[in-house]
Amino acid sequence: MSFHKKLLGWFGENRRPFPWRESAEPYKVWLSEIILQQTRAAQGLPYYKSFISNFPNVEELAAAKEDYVMKLWQGLGYYSRARNLHATAKKITDQYQGRFPSDFDQIKSLKGIGDYTASAIASICFGQDQAVVDGNVYRVLSRIFGMDQPIDASAAHRIYKEKAQHLMQGAPPGDFNQAMMEFGALQCVPKNPNCQDCIFVKECVAFQQAKVDLLPIKAKKVNVKNRYLHFFVLIDEFKNTLLQKREGKGIWQNLYQFPLIETFAKQKHFQTHQLNSLLAEHRISSYFVIYKWNDQPIFHKLTHQHLEINFWIVKLSDSSNLVTQSSNIQDYPMPKVLQNFRDKFFIN
Repeated sequence: MSFHKKLLGWFGENRRPFPWRESAEPYKVWLSEIILQQTRAAQGLPYYKSFISNFPNVEELAAAKEDYVMKLWQGLGYYSRARNLHATAKKITDQYQGRFPSDFDQIKSLKGIGDYTASAIASICFGQDQAVVDGNVYRVLSRIFGMDQPIDASAAHRIYKEKAQHLMQGAPPGDFNQAMMEFGALQCVPKNPNCQDCIFVKECVAFQQAKVDLLPIKAKKVNVKNRYLHFFVLIDEFKNTLLQKREGKGIWQNLYQFPLIETFAKQKHFQTHQLNSLLAEHRISSYFVIYKWNDQPIFHKLTHQHLEINFWIVKLSDSSNLVTQSSNIQDYPMPKVLQNFRDKFFIN
């Protein structure tokens, strides 16, 4: 039996009933693929349902305000995905009259859509022979066929895609791609896969050569930057406060935060002039009492950054410039770590 027939037989028995699989509507497939990048299906499912409920079609997503899109995305991380999602919805609405292009290169040219997402849309929605290559596919192919090319090398995507394209021949492209991703998500998992019950156990090079834990190979080591972030929560007697939007490039772009001082090393106490400078920046000149909210630093790990975070509560006697009312603070999209603080300090 061919590889794809065996794989599709497994998929028929193990296919999960996700709502985006109920039709081959490009908008829903695209939305699901963007949400599921860097996100487990169980975590992404409620976000998908929320987006579909609020934006049933691409035109309504395009018409939404960015802050509202970011608010719905809050907690998923990798927020550039949400910004790109919104930008592409506008382009599809304005330039393609709300209809997703069917041409692979046109799909791939849209903001936030790379080869993987374009291949998924082209194959599932338009039946085109474009194999997807994501982390699951890298893992499945590397293990079963003993492919030891590092998956983070420049040529890896081309090599693995060519292999997947060859295996796809004669199979429905959309079903094949979904089956490959499903097999990696459920059967050929990163750690401790159940190889004894695998349909490819006899063919799997990694299993036969005891290399399951060694494949796939990554050649590069991720350089991690340590950052020390100090958020100053300015409040009055009513807990009105001050938020600012992160405008620059980098993490959390276009999300809201409390006034921030970033230091180059750990710092337990602040010099008076540092806080005075921050208050002057926001045109606040009143008496204040300051204390640290968290006894121990809060650690937040991102792919290439490890953040050490402290929250400082600054009680002011003059609240004239605290323009964010505590009753509205939930309306502002925030990074997850700030959202957690907000919910504990302002809401509970």
